[in-house]
Amino acid sequence: VQLQASGGGLVQAGFSLRLSCTLSGRNFSRDTVAWFRQAPGMDRNFVAAIFRGTMRPYYADSVKGRFTISRDNARGTVYLQMNNLSPEDTAFYYCAASTSVILSKLQSQSAYAYWGQGTQVTVSS
Repeated sequence: VQLQASGGGLVQAGFSLRLSCTLSGRNFSRDTVAWFRQAPGMDRNFVAAIFRGTMRPYYADSVKGRFTISRDNARGTVYLQMNNLSPEDTAFYYCAASTSVILSKLQSQSAYAYWGQGTQVTVSS
């Protein structure tokens, strides 16, 4: 199983980016997929997740109303649309996947078995 994250870049505050996370190696529809981010010198934190089956999205409070997570099972891809970006969103963004995530552990890194290599998002003021 491999995860490939892409779409990062350098943008000005207020602009948008869309990240993509592509999973290969198995039936993607069985996975819950999440995005985490890690700023320099900081812990890696939960950003958003989309549950397998229901495809219900979950968000960290800091990104609610600005970020949207979605998935295209046919393409094996999860997207993170990030709007109205601010310098505080600057971080390395990682996608993660697992077939066995339960709701109470959705925001826990240890719940995810597979991780992508990450993509850098930099927002200038």
